[in-house]
Amino acid sequence: MRAASVGDYRELARRRLPKVLFEYIDGGSYAEVTLGRNVADLEAIALRQRVMKDMTELDMSTEVFGQPFSMPVGLAPVGMAGMYARRGEVQAARAAAAAGVPFCLSTVGVCTVEEVTRAAPAPWFQLYMLKDRGYMKSLLERAKAAGSPVLVFTVDLPTPGARYRDVRSGFSGLSGLPQFLNQTKDGLAHPGWLWDVYLNGRPHTLGSVADAVQGSKRVTDFLSWMAKNFDRSVTWADLDWVRQIWDGPIVVKGVLDVEDARAARAAGADGLVVSNHGGRQLDGVRSSISALPRIADAVGGEMELFLDGGIRSGLDVLKALSLGARACFVGRAWAWALGAGGEAAVARMLQTLRAELAVAMILTGCTSIRQAGPELLDRD
Repeated sequence: MRAASVGDYRELARRRLPKVLFEYIDGGSYAEVTLGRNVADLEAIALRQRVMKDMTELDMSTEVFGQPFSMPVGLAPVGMAGMYARRGEVQAARAAAAAGVPFCLSTVGVCTVEEVTRAAPAPWFQLYMLKDRGYMKSLLERAKAAGSPVLVFTVDLPTPGARYRDVRSGFSGLSGLPQFLNQTKDGLAHPGWLWDVYLNGRPHTLGSVADAVQGSKRVTDFLSWMAKNFDRSVTWADLDWVRQIWDGPIVVKGVLDVEDARAARAAGADGLVVSNHGGRQLDGVRSSISALPRIADAVGGEMELFLDGGIRSGLDVLKALSLGARACFVGRAWAWALGAGGEAAVARMLQTLRAELAVAMILTGCTSIRQAGPELLDRD
């Protein structure tokens, strides 16, 4: 099968990856209502087709925090990406660099920030707040020393959402011998992954925070570790603590509510990612795209706004820009591509998004993504 769309990479990843890994990245929480809304609400937005315009020149470029983007797309932080392909975060970062778009490294990635930086330009760095503030300070200092230009402070995961697919697949809810047997059987059924990742992709630890993991350091144990170690007491006042250590731009990720957006602005955040964690946290909340216009109206002129959740094509990107986003971050799209074929597949997926965005711009009469606004949408 030759992939032509993001959905095709999903199918290829489903075939190649062990079930526990595919279901982990593919699934949402509870009944996956919000996961479905993220995609369906974007699909329901109609673009306004225009004709007879000179579309000889297209400008997809933008600049955020002084960093040029070749197109308004970035790779969102995805946990355990190093289990989808050999040293997966490194491969994805190289693909992003070649495409001229940012890559954000997850706190719970398999590769450390230092390893990624040795292979590609320093990634944006995601922060999950752990209870051990001394360790958090040292982690932030490591990311700064590695050259990470932007901190993405993810605030919507004080505790993991209930992800029932992970229970059904055996990723969570099993331990000891039953877990070992389940994962061994799953891995043996996927020999390509077994050779590439399991045998040749070690070490399989939560790279940047491996030293903080209590007990087993296997990535498959990380959900229980997260539940024990993520700090539920974090408030907006803690942004001041982060700012004392991090002097670069801070983007708060995981905001859906206008009041929270205003609070983030008041606390000194430089940007927001409008996101519901890909439908993986509180099920039943609104889609990211439906939350975007209200937040853009409230704080869009004062902060950089990004969208995360449900982006499956370049057409979706243009829709988000038209509703107030500066750029979109994709998560599942690049994780599926990585699982399907490593760095080369991530590079092709980004090329597909670029080509789709170009078509959308031409057929809506939008010569520059910096001009994208509500006039590109058909709201009758």
